[in-house]
Amino acid sequence: MAGRDPLPATRRRRGIGWPVRLELVILIAPALIVFLAFVIFPVAMAAYYGFFSWSGYGAATDFVGLRNYVTIFTDPAFHDALWHNAVIAVLSLAIQGPVALGLALLLGRKMRGQSLIRVLIFVPYVIAEVVVGIGWSLMLQSDGAVNGLLERIGLGALATDWLANPSVAIWSLMAILTWKYVGFAVILFLAGLQGIPEELSEAAAIDGASFWQIQRHIVFPLLGPTIRIWGFLSIIGSLQLFDLVYIIWGQYVASTAGTSTMATYMVVSGRNAGSYGYGNAVAVVIFVISLVVALLYQRFVLRRDTEGALTGGKRR
Repeated sequence: MAGRDPLPATRRRRGIGWPVRLELVILIAPALIVFLAFVIFPVAMAAYYGFFSWSGYGAATDFVGLRNYVTIFTDPAFHDALWHNAVIAVLSLAIQGPVALGLALLLGRKMRGQSLIRVLIFVPYVIAEVVVGIGWSLMLQSDGAVNGLLERIGLGALATDWLANPSVAIWSLMAILTWKYVGFAVILFLAGLQGIPEELSEAAAIDGASFWQIQRHIVFPLLGPTIRIWGFLSIIGSLQLFDLVYIIWGQYVASTAGTSTMATYMVVSGRNAGSYGYGNAVAVVIFVISLVVALLYQRFVLRRDTEGALTGGKRR
């Protein structure tokens, strides 16, 4: 009969058998244990200690309720750090994205020394943040290599304190971040470009499409999922930025130079001040902000990518 389910009712009700369920438990259990031990448990403990005024030693007994969280959201220093994180996230997308995309399109074409250029672009990403931070902090000092180079080429009027001047410090940070992380974006984009069939571009070229028309109507749309994934990683990394800022600017200069972040605020106001309960509360706030941003990004940006990857869902 038309419309009749070909599967017997008993087979539909049977579902997944116990052997399959046991196999799933065995496969999922190790990853679940690691996730609970190193993600959920630390977050839960941070949330617990955030309700106490705790010095980091002994039991937490001085319960203060929501006082730590009220202090966080009323502290102008935290407002500045949150704003700096937002600026870094936006500038990272606006600067690193186009630069990495242009380099990926260039390196995706056959050219002499292609492999060497790829290695040179990716090398900064694998260098330890401590090495990068110390190296750039030495070059950007008032008597560092950058100002010395400007003096030698006759541009001494442009020399400034690249680290302490609030009007240029954030741009110094963005230059360092771009130099450090653009190689990662280039590698991602190159991997995405390799997944685009060359026949599409060749057919469009035969039909008379220019290079930029091919990129706009074929390459960029097909590279969209890769770009959106990179954007997600870039935003989350910007919200959690700590190491380079703390190494280059330290715990005092960052706030006055306009480069402090929520993570540096957490360390300075928590651990360095001996107020571990307050530091745990800041950590919880950073986690919640990152989680909300991640959920919103997945809901409004990654939705069609994730829905396209799912099988067995509702058909529209």
